[in-house]
Amino acid sequence: MSTSRVPAAGPSLCIAHVDSELRFSGGEVQVFLLMEGLRALGWRNLLVCRPDSRAAAEAAARGFDTRVARMQNDLDLAAVPRLTRIFRESGADLVHLHTGRATWLGGLAAWFAALPAVTTRRMDRRVKRNWRTRLIYGRLVRQAVAISPAVAAALAAGGVAPTRTVVIPSAVDPRRVEPAASRATVRASLGLDADTPVLLVLAALVRRKGIDVLLRAVARLGDRGLRPQVWVAGAGPERGALADLARHLGVADQVAFLGRRDDGANLLAGCDVVVIPSRREGLGVAALEAMAAGRPVVASRVGGLADVVVDGRTGLLVPPDDDAALATALARILEDDEARAAWGTAGPERVGEGFLPSQLVAAHVEVYRTVYDEWGRR
Repeated sequence: MSTSRVPAAGPSLCIAHVDSELRFSGGEVQVFLLMEGLRALGWRNLLVCRPDSRAAAEAAARGFDTRVARMQNDLDLAAVPRLTRIFRESGADLVHLHTGRATWLGGLAAWFAALPAVTTRRMDRRVKRNWRTRLIYGRLVRQAVAISPAVAAALAAGGVAPTRTVVIPSAVDPRRVEPAASRATVRASLGLDADTPVLLVLAALVRRKGIDVLLRAVARLGDRGLRPQVWVAGAGPERGALADLARHLGVADQVAFLGRRDDGANLLAGCDVVVIPSRREGLGVAALEAMAAGRPVVASRVGGLADVVVDGRTGLLVPPDDDAALATALARILEDDEARAAWGTAGPERVGEGFLPSQLVAAHVEVYRTVYDEWGRR
């Protein structure tokens, strides 16, 4: 392939970001944090996404240059020439691939467009050792950004060379967790007084999030005389099964399934503890949001959560899929007002240790510059 063109004089590059998701979740939040930060530095961003995606509407609302391309599934190879044409016509200098499907289809397109590509990996699930992994990480992309050491280890376990991987954690904008309502107002809106302890879950209702483990732990807390309320903010296919489980365990009156909410900052203001009982987690942006809001976290010791949450400083870590251990940790944090306050206070400081948007952007700029310069010297 021919080398990429040299950009016009100046400090900035044009980055084509590719996201193939229909929904707007934690990964998309990170994409927009990155694009906002790059724009503030004078860099040009192009978002390439599906025409029926929420990201397309969000990009238009925020004034980002946007192109749409259908990327129905991994077999939709017709997307490759469409993406190649978009990359060439947009004047992109480098392609950043933000999802698995985007990495495959967009990686092929970047190769045909003679552009260097970077991919972000957010899942701590091991990549498969096969021809496609070798092609993607050996030829199509120049650098893989892992959002935590656990994700980097999963890439290495799949045969990706460590020299091809760099760890850049996800970030949280502290302004995003500033509540629009007071703690008392939030609680009153959900029928609670000021003193009832509240556990908050901010997660999609899918099995890997381990919400069933939390419900069993809450049932165990009843044997200790503790009856916290649980706010579950999120939607997903497991909602019916989780509601049935809560009834079976006798804790249905303690659990409120709130559905998908856009007022996470208010819920954080109204709760006492954020619980993340995941079975797997690439990093856990909910933990960052909780700490930025000054709330202690009880989380599973899995994936990136074990790197983000500092056990005994910003909360407690427990083994995954262990409702007894989770119940013990929750009892400890609910019964120790002093520790709970101290762990909450330590949260914003922890976020400042590498999880701010400015840090996310600076690290990506370094990767972009290195990859672009190396591509030009081939």
